[in-house]
Amino acid sequence: MFNSRISAHVSLISIIAIAACSKSEKSAADSAASAATTSAPDTAKPAAAAAPAINDAQIAHIAVTANAIDSTAGALAKKKASAKAVKDFAQTMVSDHAGVNKQAVALATKLNVTPEDNDVSKQLTAGAEQNIANLQSLSGAAFDKAYIDHEVAYHQAVLDALDKTLIPSAQNADLKALLVKVRPAFVAHLDRAKSIQSSLAK
Repeated sequence: MFNSRISAHVSLISIIAIAACSKSEKSAADSAASAATTSAPDTAKPAAAAAPAINDAQIAHIAVTANAIDSTAGALAKKKASAKAVKDFAQTMVSDHAGVNKQAVALATKLNVTPEDNDVSKQLTAGAEQNIANLQSLSGAAFDKAYIDHEVAYHQAVLDALDKTLIPSAQNADLKALLVKVRPAFVAHLDRAKSIQSSLAK
């Protein structure tokens, strides 16, 4: 189970590295981070160079997918978590991310933009399925730890994507404004998850 959790975390970081590669002007630090998450750094460079720029329809789909994923995991944690702090956090994830998704869908409808599936959202979905399968097999304190560990990694990965790819790449002013508006919530979620993670380790 431990190995599958680590694999899920690495896969999340790899997804963000793929998203970051869509920006040709990435810094050397970003390139190093991407290289650190792949077992074949030499083969990653040509793939990164060939990656197309991400568009608003794809950004919208990534945002909707990321929020839906955390709502789903939160719904499971509400049922299976044993610690009150974890259950309360899970409830917050369900309500907050569902709220953000409503805003994102409403904006897409207003702008007449159909969210477009893409490699990043597909890999987010695949990673989420692996995480849910892992969580389903756990219970008690083991479930609490796995869920919170994943939430810490997930929120950090989403924040990295917002800062390095999604916000800088958004062309529509309203879409960019929404991404900027919801960013503090992800920061708050990450801080709270880290706090719970620390308390569970004691």
